Amino acid sequence: MIVDTIIHARWIIPVKPESVTYEYHTLVINNGKIIDLLPTELAKQKYQGKATENLENHALLPGLINCHTHAAMTLMRGIADDLPLMDWLQNHIWPLEQKWMSEAFVKDGTDLAIAEMIRGGTTCFNDMYFFPDITAKQAIHHGIRATVGMIVIDFPSVWAQNSDEYIEKGLALHEQLRLSDLCSTAFAPHAPYTVSDEPLQKIRILADELELPIHIHLHETLHEIEQAQAQTGQRPIQRLQELGLVNPSLIAVHMTQLNDEEISLFAESGAHIVHCPESNLKLASGFCQVAQCLAAGVNVALGTDGAASNNDLDMFGEMRTAALLGKAVAGDASAIPAMTALRMATINGAKALGLDAICGSLSVGKAADVIAIDLNTLETQPLYCPVSQIVYAASRQQVTDVWVAGKQLLKQRQLTTINIDDLKTKIAEWQQHLST
Repeated sequence: MIVDTIIHARWIIPVKPESVTYEYHTLVINNGKIIDLLPTELAKQKYQGKATENLENHALLPGLINCHTHAAMTLMRGIADDLPLMDWLQNHIWPLEQKWMSEAFVKDGTDLAIAEMIRGGTTCFNDMYFFPDITAKQAIHHGIRATVGMIVIDFPSVWAQNSDEYIEKGLALHEQLRLSDLCSTAFAPHAPYTVSDEPLQKIRILADELELPIHIHLHETLHEIEQAQAQTGQRPIQRLQELGLVNPSLIAVHMTQLNDEEISLFAESGAHIVHCPESNLKLASGFCQVAQCLAAGVNVALGTDGAASNNDLDMFGEMRTAALLGKAVAGDASAIPAMTALRMATINGAKALGLDAICGSLSVGKAADVIAIDLNTLETQPLYCPVSQIVYAASRQQVTDVWVAGKQLLKQRQLTTINIDDLKTKIAEWQQHLST
């Protein structure tokens, strides 16, 4: 049988079933989907590929899913480091956005983010930023999978003047992307402290009708909790619960300030958490109790946050930090084992976004969102367990090849849809603008 692509690999780590690693196996791709996963010797007898890759020292994984990004903020990487969250936001980031935010800013910043993510093995990202139509356009153009946030805040910006207009423009974008194979949408109210009750109630009704996720920053810092209690007498999660938002559609980002009751509520409700360990560490926001959340049955995914507060979009770094930090917070070296961290970066992210029937594991019938990691470097030798080596020792520089929906976006470390020299020229221009 002639197929589009055959990838022979030393190891294939499908993620589902869990804790399974296939050795000397082959992934078969046709029409953008995985149609077979079988021993290499059998594959050579059964299939002939229009393109064939022999990756004798590589592990194949499902593409990583960055479940919380502000992609275009790559242009502000390193511009206001080493500051607490609200100082960073109010005195540095928001003024810069007010001055420079535009379609061109989002286009170029998103291109930089997409290039970085593809080179780091990320094949899907969940974004929250202004001009989500531009983010979607660039994601589709470059062939990466994305969920773009229909952002909502109470105050005006260059994207919209009030919450009604934010929602209206978001719905128009949702309709525009309804039939896209690569881009989906989610409601993205920024945070409880920037979105009032009326738009949150409207979002809940629309999300129920359209069966869309709701992506929001929640319980990010102790200051957020204290401010909410002083103003409303409630913790933010309690307020969202009363508004009917704590349900399987909710994707709550950060969640560093949780009590036992709130963890139980999330477990019972089916709501999802996105853990952003490196951003939380850099901003000293606190620690998400990941092990306790997972033990309670909460689906926990991973995100990088924006490059202005991380300062990279490196999901390999997030996996390692999540595993190590999770152990320290739990006081248990067996908490967050390597496979759990890998699941958080793949299938758990897909589940949070409602995409687990499409991506998140190397399963027959799913989209061929695949990455190849060279494990033959000195830094990952000797090799006893591929999964442990990937989480604890490997780096994103070892990602050699990336496919999304069967299309190769990275070939032997070279991007196939982005001209790096042109991109660097544009970024240098933005650096001059933002420095003035």
